[in-house]
Amino acid sequence: MSLLRESEGSTNIARPKPIRRISAAAQNSAQVRGRSKNGREFDPHAFLATIGEGRKAMLFPKKQTIFAQGDRADAVFYLQTGKVKLTVVSKTGKEATIGILSERSFFGEGSLAGQPLRMGSAAAMTDCAVMRIDKKAMVDVLHREHELSDLFVAYLLSRNVRYEEDLVDQLFNSSEKRLARVLLMLAHFGKDGVPETVIPKISQESLAEMIGTTRSRVSFFMNRFRKLGFIHYNGGLEVHSSLLSVVLHD
Repeated sequence: MSLLRESEGSTNIARPKPIRRISAAAQNSAQVRGRSKNGREFDPHAFLATIGEGRKAMLFPKKQTIFAQGDRADAVFYLQTGKVKLTVVSKTGKEATIGILSERSFFGEGSLAGQPLRMGSAAAMTDCAVMRIDKKAMVDVLHREHELSDLFVAYLLSRNVRYEEDLVDQLFNSSEKRLARVLLMLAHFGKDGVPETVIPKISQESLAEMIGTTRSRVSFFMNRFRKLGFIHYNGGLEVHSSLLSVVLHD
């Protein structure tokens, strides 16, 4: 069983919001500033957007691997633009998609918890701009700069809540409801109030992996959603807010 682990951005650092609102607040946190111990101004987003000691800006074209399962876990990554897919391969060779990340997401943070090797792979779904931060550099700045550590902790907390929601979704909801929820999350429903076009296109195989069902069932529900006007194909996949009725319906 695979769980969707799409993560959003961080929260307002100065005045943390309730956990359920962390992702929405992330979009307004670009101007957050703080004073470090030596009195200088520190901007966590500027730190995550510029190269420096232990930091390297990297560009990955669509479908390129960022790191592979079994690679040495020696850095944390911060997704500046684009979308990244997280996958894992079982011992029998079966691959499953475990998450789709959007901009302002951290990934590869298992290295900070002593993970020696990558437990999964990360690949660019679109052209991506990524900041690679060496493990030592990340640990040092988290200890030194409280603004960044608050941002990072808030991100981890919001993602932990998402994991719990994914588990409940898998245990108690039908595959139709799980598919509707995945599509709404991919469209960022609730973040800005209006769903956006899902870019890039997500294959039905990937959607089936995320919700724990077959491709034929996904195809059946997608056709139903389209006929009911919940989704629309126009170059990309448009998800309308009316799809929320599927999730809320008992």
